[in-house]
Amino acid sequence: MLKKRVAATLVVKDGIVVQSINFKKYLPVGRPDIAIEFLNQWGIDEIILLDISASRNNVEPDFKMVKKAAQKCYVPLTVGGGIKNIEHIRELMHCGADKISLNHSALYQAQLITEAAHVFGDQCVVVSIDAVGTADGYRVYDHVAKKNLEITPADFAKKAIENGAGEILINAVDRDGSYSGFDIELVNSVCTVASVPVICCGGAKNAADFIKVLGETGVSAASAANFFHFTEHSVNITKAIINDQLPVRVETHASYNESSFDERLRITKKADKELEEMLFIRIEKEII
Repeated sequence: MLKKRVAATLVVKDGIVVQSINFKKYLPVGRPDIAIEFLNQWGIDEIILLDISASRNNVEPDFKMVKKAAQKCYVPLTVGGGIKNIEHIRELMHCGADKISLNHSALYQAQLITEAAHVFGDQCVVVSIDAVGTADGYRVYDHVAKKNLEITPADFAKKAIENGAGEILINAVDRDGSYSGFDIELVNSVCTVASVPVICCGGAKNAADFIKVLGETGVSAASAANFFHFTEHSVNITKAIINDQLPVRVETHASYNESSFDERLRITKKADKELEEMLFIRIEKEII
C-alpha cells in the first residue's frame, strides 16, 4: 500500500509567497526560496509553487524565480502559472521543475495538456482545478476572469485525464484561507471519477483535517498553504499526528512520535522530570 503524501502549496503573487484568503485577499509571507528551504527541512513530501499573477498579468512564467527556488528544493517540485506553450514547459523543466501545473491554460488550451504529456510524459502534467460551490452544485472557477464556468470539477477532471493529465489538483476556493477543513464532498466527487492520483487543497487548519481527508477520500496527497507558513516544524508535527492513524512518510531526523498534543493539536509540555533527564547524557565510567 502506497503511503499518503503531505504536500505544501506556495501561492506566489508578484514574486512573493502570500497567504491567500478566498482568492481575494493576499497577505505577504516571504521569498519562495526561503519558504521552500524551511519546508524541506521540516520533511514535506512535495511542493507546489503556483504563480497566480503570471496568468492574470498575461506574462510568461518567472523562470528566474523558479530556478532560484528549485535550487533549495530536494523534493518533487510542481510549478504553475503563466504557462501557455510547450516551450514554457521545457524552460521550466530546465529551471528545475519536476512537474508543471496547468490551470487557466487547461481551461482554454486543452491541446496543451495532450502535447505536454506526449513530450514529457503524463506523470509530469498536473491539471489544477479551482472549484466553488453554487446553488447548482460545484462548478469550475476561472480565477483570471473571476467567473464560474458551467462545467463541474468532476467532469472537467475526466476531460483533463482523457487529454493526458497524469495528476489532478483540486482546490476549494470557498475553503481557501478559511481554516474550516478540506471539502470532503468536493474531493470525493473528483476522486470517484479520476483514474490518476488526486491532490486536494484548501481549508486545512491542523492535522485532524489531514487525517479526515486522507482517510475518508481517495486522494493520494493533501496539501496546505497558509497552515504551514506560521508554525515551526509544522510539517513534522502534522505527520507525527497523522502517523498514529494513517501511514505517511516520515524521513526527517526530528521526530515527534513520542510527543503528546492538546485539543488544538499543539505539543504539550513534557513532565519536568523528563525534561531534566533530557538535559544531560550520562556516561558510565570505563573500566579497564
